[in-house]
Parts: sequence; structure tokens; C-alpha cells
Amino acid sequence: MCHGGGSPFALEPDLGPAPAYRLFDVRVRQKVALSPSLLRITFHGEEVSRMRLDGADQRIRIFFPDAFGRAPALPHVTDWLQVWRDLPASERPPQRTFTLRALRREAGEFDVDFFAPCEFGPATTWARLAAREEGLQVAAPDGAFDGDCQGHEWRPPATPERLLLVADQTALPAVAAILEDLAAQQDLPPPTEVFVEMADMSDRIDLPAWCGLRVIWLARKGAPCGVRLIEAAHRAELPPSACGAPEPMPDIDADATLLWDRASPREAGFYAWIAGEAGVVKEIRRVLVSERGLQRAALTATGYWRLGRTPFDDPD
Repeated sequence: MCHGGGSPFALEPDLGPAPAYRLFDVRVRQKVALSPSLLRITFHGEEVSRMRLDGADQRIRIFFPDAFGRAPALPHVTDWLQVWRDLPASERPPQRTFTLRALRREAGEFDVDFFAPCEFGPATTWARLAAREEGLQVAAPDGAFDGDCQGHEWRPPATPERLLLVADQTALPAVAAILEDLAAQQDLPPPTEVFVEMADMSDRIDLPAWCGLRVIWLARKGAPCGVRLIEAAHRAELPPSACGAPEPMPDIDADATLLWDRASPREAGFYAWIAGEAGVVKEIRRVLVSERGLQRAALTATGYWRLGRTPFDDPD
């Protein structure tokens, strides 16, 4: 990526200890339509071989051109996020959080799947119009970091007995990556039930398959966002060993607080992973825990976005 054009930042790298996430300058290698609303973009860069993936649903931040079409040019320093926050709004490149769909370190490339519906935001607009070799900046886990880089929520027990995934189509890339990770394991994966809500069934994609995997695609058919998933939460299979007395859930403001609820680490047992619109995820969590008695320690719930709001693109 060219850092010219009057960038106010020095180009010298920060030589301090490796941070969990670092910036990478990347360019578009190719773009493939997986469905009418899902685009896969492959990026490449000289230092992508230093990137790493710690979890199947690994999150990365992508910085996009600003309203004037200027490519992002943040400095390669350890406090890059604070630098971004301190920029005047007119100079701050928009950013969004995505799933690192696949990483091929030896080839110096990685994939990101963009859900690109008809409405246009900075990420959607860029993904639809992106040309080969167009440059961006990405904040992703640094392979030199000593420890878990975090930024991933899929943490099932070491020997799960049964799995449940509930997601809208914005979380479909993470669901696909999780299922691929399970299918690649040496042992047969545990029984797994997956519910994915779609605006249109034409956006279904091929997913791994194994004996014991059940994928249920739910078309909204004009229903409000999340209604089908909430209905699914009432009928999802929960083993008796994972349930107890219903537990009242604290009422959080999904408009003001990120919904980020992690399961407790365990060696075995049932595990549920929920991701999608924050208000819907909050209600699904309530149904599973407060109505059906699922142990909260077995549930990971993540709000990916909020209806009617700018996407949650700046979590701590």
C-alpha cells in the first residue's frame, strides 16, 4: 500500500513487544460470489505470513477508504487503535469487524466473506466495487504475540457431547468456519444442531456434512429479523444434563452495551454458540436460560450488530 499523499504519520515501525493484533497492508487478489448476497474476497500482502488464527470464529478489523475515497494509512505502531480513535472524524477511516474466514500463511493470503445486501454501508459499498489489487489495512492477530490473541468466542469443551449453533446470516461465515474446523478433526464430531436465519433461501451455501450434523435453514419470508431464530430456540434439542432450574437473566441495554457472554471453560458437556443481531441474541439467551433452564456456563452469546444502529465495530 502506498503511504504517500500527505500522510501525517511516520513510517518507522514500533519496535516494542509484539501486540496481540497488528496492522497489515493488504490488496485484493480475487473476488468470488458465493451467493447473491455473499462475496468472498481473497487478500494478499507481504507480511500476511506473520498473521495467525487462534479460533475458528477469529475476528479481524478491516479499515476502508473514507468518504473521499482515500485509502486507509494508519501508522504501523502498537497503539494503532488509539491513533485511529484520536483522528478527527473527517479523517478517520471507517472500520468494521469480520470473521477471518481462512488463512493460508504460506501463500501470504486470506479470505473474508462479506454479506452484501441491497442497503449500502462503507463495507458493503467497498466489497461490491472492489477492484483487483485495491489496497486496505487490516488489524489481525500477530503470529509473534506470546499468548492467545483473543478475538474469538468459539471455545467448546475439550470433549463436547453435543453442540448447538444459532445464527443469522451475518454470522454465517463464522458458522461455516466452525463447521469446517469440526469436520477436519480426526474423531467424528459430536451431534450438532445448527439454525441459520436467512433473508432469502437463495443465499444458502454449501457446508460440511457428517453423521449427526443437522443444519436447519430458516427463511424470514417477510417476518421481522430474528423471529425465526427465537422460535428455533424454543425447539432446539437440549440434553437434560445441561439443564437445571431456570435462571433469571440480567436485563442489559442492547443499544448501549455489547452483548458478549462467554461460556465457562469445561472439559466435557453440552455447548451452545449464538451470534447475530444483539437484541435477538439477548432474547434467545433469555429463552434458553430463563425459560428452558440451560446452564449459563454452557452458552456463548455474541451480538454482531444492532438493528437500526451503526454496526458494533469498536469493541474493547
